[in-house]
Amino acid sequence: MDKQSAKRTMVTNEEGRSIGTNEIFADEHLITIHQDSQEISENERQWLHTLEKRRGDIGSMQKPKIQKVPKMHREIEANVSYDPLVVSIGPFHHGKPELQLTEKRKELLAIQFADQNSTKERPEGVLKWLPTTSVSIDVLYKKVKNIVPSVRECYDDEVIKKYSHEEFAQMMLLDGCFILQYFHCIVTGNYEELKMKSHDIAFIHRDLFLLENQLPFEVLQVLMSCKFKNNEGMGMIKKFISSAHTKPTQPHGFIQSINKFFLDICKVMKFFRKICGGEESSLTKQESMKSLLPAHLLELLKTHLIDPKAFSEGGCYLTGEWCSYSSAIELRRAGIHFRPGKSHRLSDVKFTSFHCSGQLTLPPITIDDSTKSEFLNLVAYEACPNTPDDFAFTSYLSFVDSLVDQPEDVKELRSKGILLNFLGSDQEVADLFNEIARDLVPNPHAYVDVKAKIENHYNNKGKIWIAERKNTHFNTPWTVVAFIAALFVICLQVSDTLLAGVQTYYAAHQKGNN
Repeated sequence: MDKQSAKRTMVTNEEGRSIGTNEIFADEHLITIHQDSQEISENERQWLHTLEKRRGDIGSMQKPKIQKVPKMHREIEANVSYDPLVVSIGPFHHGKPELQLTEKRKELLAIQFADQNSTKERPEGVLKWLPTTSVSIDVLYKKVKNIVPSVRECYDDEVIKKYSHEEFAQMMLLDGCFILQYFHCIVTGNYEELKMKSHDIAFIHRDLFLLENQLPFEVLQVLMSCKFKNNEGMGMIKKFISSAHTKPTQPHGFIQSINKFFLDICKVMKFFRKICGGEESSLTKQESMKSLLPAHLLELLKTHLIDPKAFSEGGCYLTGEWCSYSSAIELRRAGIHFRPGKSHRLSDVKFTSFHCSGQLTLPPITIDDSTKSEFLNLVAYEACPNTPDDFAFTSYLSFVDSLVDQPEDVKELRSKGILLNFLGSDQEVADLFNEIARDLVPNPHAYVDVKAKIENHYNNKGKIWIAERKNTHFNTPWTVVAFIAALFVICLQVSDTLLAGVQTYYAAHQKGNN
């Protein structure tokens, strides 16, 4: 053992030279190699040196990159769901021949965005609530060029290496102005300024929420700061997103109107507090807001649909909860009724158990031609590295897929106002969820309480028996009417019998007295 320990040598991570065990190098990481092993070649030394460089990456917070769709997802689904049809945003699809027509329109919309001024007289039917100020295109370009070094870090080096600093800045300016001017025209109802066909406008809406068609939100934030005040640019974007993912508003009652009135007052007071906060505090808030900005529009869409705090626990386990039910129709037969929720967040799913029945509340969701592409890109985004490990939207799709198996399940949810079908037949909607949710791995913590409550109700034999009797004998209004009528007739017969018995008793009692 002494001879072997004496033969031991040390290799530094820089030169690979042998040193004694008593020598100390404070700044060098030492690798112990026994002499009885093979000699280290020059290639191996370079590999070790590269490996040592990775020490600095341990625990470091890397900036989330705008990434391509994972290869696994592209192999499952055709490229049409991930590739833009009308407009390219960012470097991934920039320069494609089939998208060149919109490239010319980007320049026109950039000029419109810079010249947009809300003080000018607006056409009839165009909303005036969104104030803007005209800004020179030079000012906008300088603002974007100043953040180009930071924005380039959002993309992989292999993707943007062919673009010079100036070319990249020009691309960011045109794409950013195009997006914001498009949002402005849609939100204010000024569609004519876009000078596009209606189907192109619809396809652009789809293209802006593709994973590979994203722009760093920092670019949009800089451009909005030059045109809008009081965070109204962010409000415009959120209004655009919410308008496409909420059902038509219903007339408010008296109580709802009062609640809305007080909420508006609170918003006004909050706005004045921001104004009176002082210049110094506003600068501090701007720095903190920069760190809270979403990475891109697709991430903002996800936070609109899913509460970020709903599935704070991440991770995927090999074992999970098994559900004995398989469709909405089975749950209805078990006495569970469906109800549309008031919230637009897909994470707001609730189950309420009663003595003889249950109620599953689900948020309404619109299904149309762009739904498949949007769902697939949200799933692909959650599968990318450097994204939150919650798989929230993936979990929602898996949960809905557990309810939708056949067109009858879609009909049940559609009749309750939960699935708003603008796609086509109920079979198409069922196929949509079944295809997208195939091979998805949800968050094991998602909807765990709701699933447990549903399972407990489904396995309660007493509630199931009552529900089956109700479905068998009272499945239509006419059976209920017939039951009430029969019960009424029986009550009449019983009352007649009792009355006759009472009369007989009194008649006999009177004879006995006589």
